Amino acid sequence: MIGEFDILYMNIKANAIDRHAKITQRILTRLKLKQLRLLVAISRHSSILHAAEEISISQPAATKLLKDLESDFNVLLFERTNRGVIPTQFGEALIKHGKLILAQISAAAQDIDDLSEGLGGRIVVGTLLAASAQVLPRAIVFLRQQRPKVSIVVRDGTNDFLMPLLHSGELDMVVGRLTEFRYREDFTQEILCDERIVVVCRKSHPLSSKESVSFDEMNQHQWILPPTQTTLRRQIDSAFFDQGLTPPSHPVECISFLANRSLLLATDMIGVFPVHVVQSEISNGELAIVNCGLNITQSPIGVSYRRAGILSPAASEFLAMLKMASGECHSNEEALMNA
Repeated sequence: MIGEFDILYMNIKANAIDRHAKITQRILTRLKLKQLRLLVAISRHSSILHAAEEISISQPAATKLLKDLESDFNVLLFERTNRGVIPTQFGEALIKHGKLILAQISAAAQDIDDLSEGLGGRIVVGTLLAASAQVLPRAIVFLRQQRPKVSIVVRDGTNDFLMPLLHSGELDMVVGRLTEFRYREDFTQEILCDERIVVVCRKSHPLSSKESVSFDEMNQHQWILPPTQTTLRRQIDSAFFDQGLTPPSHPVECISFLANRSLLLATDMIGVFPVHVVQSEISNGELAIVNCGLNITQSPIGVSYRRAGILSPAASEFLAMLKMASGECHSNEEALMNA
């Protein structure tokens, strides 16, 4: 027999389904793309005026679009504060999905352009230091040989910066050391190759010719290290703690290899890098590997992209080129380490 609790539960569930259906119908019939663009622009600028300028409408028109949207959904989407116009929880939810919708529309436009142009398209790739020296450039070269009209935009940074952009659809993929668990829920991740970590210094550095270098000896020099929020930095700190030592103090934290390379060549600093990042400098004799006991677990280099999204033809081709480039880089790395 069906009890009172079961009837109450079914009524609550039916009401929830009915409410969801009404909200869905409201979105399908009333929501305009210009309103989504406005919402995303307001969240970016915290200003209705600047958001209106971005999408080329007047401030009164922007205010009306926002009021109509709030009226349709019967919720407050933004609050005015001394820090500007700040989204409410309802605004945050709509902005989050709005970014994805606009990204998918952009991808659809790119697909049409790919089909009409044959070899055209546009790819926006996020990259970490681990992939920027060898894998990514080679993949770009391979892709341009196959699709010479593809436009490629590369944005570099750490996972904390890049993964939110990937989630919102502003990046097609991120290439580099694969992320920690907290970033994996919404993404597909494919391993390209393993990453070997080495400590390096300039060729004429006092440590470069020693057969074995202790942690104490390394700690007497200044370091160039990855940012504190990265997995590699935490592994380096843990390696020193395991030796009963304090990790390098007051290091230079920098993800620009051009700056790091200049510092290494001009000073007695030592740095920690994936071997393929410094492969050319080691081969031509500018830098040398420090023979130490800093054994960092090899972490895979890979590519991440949205699980719910669909890669454009150009992005799918680029994914294949990344796999080809990583195979070549791995072979060159093996030859360097065995030399």
